[in-house]
Amino acid sequence: MSFPQAAELCFVKLKLLLLAIEIINDDGSDSKISINPKSQTKLTPDTQGFFIAQSADEVKRVWYYCKNCHEDIRDEKQIKKCKCKNQNRFKRNAWAMLLFRKPTPAISVVPPRNGNRQKSPGKVNSMSSITSPGRKHYHTRPTGRGSAGSVSERPFGMMAEDQGKDFDFERTEMKYDSTGMFHWCPARSIEDCILDRNQAAMTVLNGHVVLCLFADKDSPLIGLRNLVMPLRASNFHYHELKHVVIVGNVDYLRREWKMLQNLPKISILSGTPLSRADLRAVNINLCDMCVILSAKIPSSEDPTLADKEAILASLNIKAMTFDDTIGVLTQHESGRDGMSPLGSPIVLQRRGSVYGTNVPLITELVNDTNVQFLDQDDDDDPDTELYLTQPFACGTAFAVSVLDSLMSTTYFNANALTLIRSLITGGATPELELILAEGAGLRGGYSTPESLNNRDRCRVGQISLSDGPLACHGEGGKYGDVFVAALKNYGMLCIGLYRYRDTSSSFEASTKRYVITNPPIDFPLIPTDKVFVLMQFDPGLEYQPNRGERDDNS
Repeated sequence: MSFPQAAELCFVKLKLLLLAIEIINDDGSDSKISINPKSQTKLTPDTQGFFIAQSADEVKRVWYYCKNCHEDIRDEKQIKKCKCKNQNRFKRNAWAMLLFRKPTPAISVVPPRNGNRQKSPGKVNSMSSITSPGRKHYHTRPTGRGSAGSVSERPFGMMAEDQGKDFDFERTEMKYDSTGMFHWCPARSIEDCILDRNQAAMTVLNGHVVLCLFADKDSPLIGLRNLVMPLRASNFHYHELKHVVIVGNVDYLRREWKMLQNLPKISILSGTPLSRADLRAVNINLCDMCVILSAKIPSSEDPTLADKEAILASLNIKAMTFDDTIGVLTQHESGRDGMSPLGSPIVLQRRGSVYGTNVPLITELVNDTNVQFLDQDDDDDPDTELYLTQPFACGTAFAVSVLDSLMSTTYFNANALTLIRSLITGGATPELELILAEGAGLRGGYSTPESLNNRDRCRVGQISLSDGPLACHGEGGKYGDVFVAALKNYGMLCIGLYRYRDTSSSFEASTKRYVITNPPIDFPLIPTDKVFVLMQFDPGLEYQPNRGERDDNS
């Protein structure tokens, strides 16, 4: 089977979500985990799969399943080991591990069958794996917000032609690091990236990421590169990269800058996240995300005070009000010359948040119990565990303790960390890890077919059910229908929903959303839902007009 066929069978028949498979090199010397590989990738009898499931017993259905014996079974729990002769070839031991806490869906691993490994198909060449002309091909429309919600169609011939141009262009300048995994630019001085309050206000920032950082001049380094690098993964096109604006102590950032100087689209505002004037200058009401971090050493006397700055900044932003402002973006229609049919740029408008409570926030906490102070309207019991609280479920709080569970998971299975890291960081290679471990930082490299091939990897996106090709499922549809349609038609693997906490249309309804990971097949959908998907890289999405702007200091 191809991967989409296997994923559909596992989801519809076995009620399991197949996320990724292990792909062995042609010579059998090395392997890598490929998340939602394209349909050209065929599964072999010794393929190792990675699943989201509640327990190891559920994953056993994968190797118990026999088409001859189980094809007519409707209840997946009845899929047990059969006495079919074919089953004798597949005797092997399997095991699984739980990720995070038990109520949370787990990533389980089915080990390969015994016996000699068969060679997997060769790597798919990203320069030639274009969607066939007989199938409609949808991609995300390049907007200033980098939204994956609006989906449009691109003619096959145009995509192939643009792709050929891209390849010639890739060879002439350094745009990616030496491994091809991340966007890269020549080193810039920090002075070139510092904005004062007036400059920031005149920049008309929109659809960007605001990083609120609390740090003293001599605070320990926290490694901001690890936060920014995933936002610069090469499976994003340059025009999709969100501008990162750091609000904090410039003296501290000078020490971090050596690791940030080769990452594009970064600006610094010398100020404090507690100053509303600074927050207004960076248009926080128009940002796509505001991240609140602290590099200060927490006090050992009272653990409750460890997160005081981060919590105060969060509450301060939520208490702000803004004018009914409109951010103006210029976007060029995707065409051969990057312009609209009339040859003029198209102006998009985005209405900003009027209330600070609508600004998308995520706050890092050192102490789990401090989560109770983040939401004034949260009526959770103070003794509620972190993963059951509203801020954590809505994605507005992240605690350091979550990383501890990843450490224990890695102890039992190193592949689990590789999979999680690929999802979170946008990918990593042994070569890149060695370069970073030696302290050399990101190094630019001329693009080669091999390095460009590294761009061809999937990424996490959001698809709206209110518009686009999947909107037909938003009114009264079932999750299983969206899953199959997205996988068959667009190669997108659905992994969950993003739903409003209050689905009523009343004026007082909350605008907060929460995540539903891997809902059941018959789960009803509503038009305001968004779907988290693992979407394929589209080589025909390059935004031509920005090519001449890549050397700017922003």
